[in-house]
Amino acid sequence: MIGRLRGTLASKQPPWLLVDVGGVGYELEAPMSTFYELPATGQDVVLYTHYAVKEDAVALYGFHRESERVLFRNLIKVSGVGAKTALAVLSGISVGDFSRVIQSGDVAALTRIPGIGKKTAERLVVELRDRVEGITDALRLPGAAPMPTDPAGEAQSALQALGYKPVEAARLVQKCAAEGDDAETIIRKALKAALR
Repeated sequence: MIGRLRGTLASKQPPWLLVDVGGVGYELEAPMSTFYELPATGQDVVLYTHYAVKEDAVALYGFHRESERVLFRNLIKVSGVGAKTALAVLSGISVGDFSRVIQSGDVAALTRIPGIGKKTAERLVVELRDRVEGITDALRLPGAAPMPTDPAGEAQSALQALGYKPVEAARLVQKCAAEGDDAETIIRKALKAALR
């Protein structure tokens, strides 16, 4: 199994990229989240990979971060979700935001991702809610941004996942948070305040 590639980025044409490793060109399919992080063609690149063997094809998928690969692998385990849909999810939402959306059961946010209908979104919430822990653990790997642990930080992240801009989410949390409030209470107060 191929778990990681280090080589020269030979070409990138979404969703495909070609990495030259010691004279061998590896063709990979990658989400847009990875493409945004790629260096210029001709530069060195390191990618985490997922090697898939199907009845009629062999495929290699590349990811800039380990957390993206963890999420991809969890997504393709969900009934009715294939590699194309998993790549669409990674292209449409960050790993941290996806994790928060699943934890909060926000089906509407998932349906905004191209290729995800209501039934698929509901299935994702049901099947991944228990596995989200592993996804958030992958986010805590070196080089990953830490997840907020205080109620105000959690509430602000949740509001951003719901579509509020970071400045707006911070303003709402600052305005509504009282000492002793848990994240859920702050979110509820912030959403009420936003509707006024």
